[in-house]
Amino acid sequence: MVYLLSTEGRGMSAETLAWEINSRRLHVRKDGTPVSVSQIWALFFKYPEMFVRDGKLIRLMV
Repeated sequence: MVYLLSTEGRGMSAETLAWEINSRRLHVRKDGTPVSVSQIWALFFKYPEMFVRDGKLIRLMV
């Protein structure tokens, strides 16, 4: 998430983040299943010092 948000320089929806992570194979789960949107939100809420919500978009905290 951090990589995508920093290289894109813009906020992204959880759906877009999950799709980009899976299509670029930036993270591969041990069981081989794709990263889910709920996992994106779980990371968002786990690290409130890193991310901010802007409507439906997730952005890096500046």
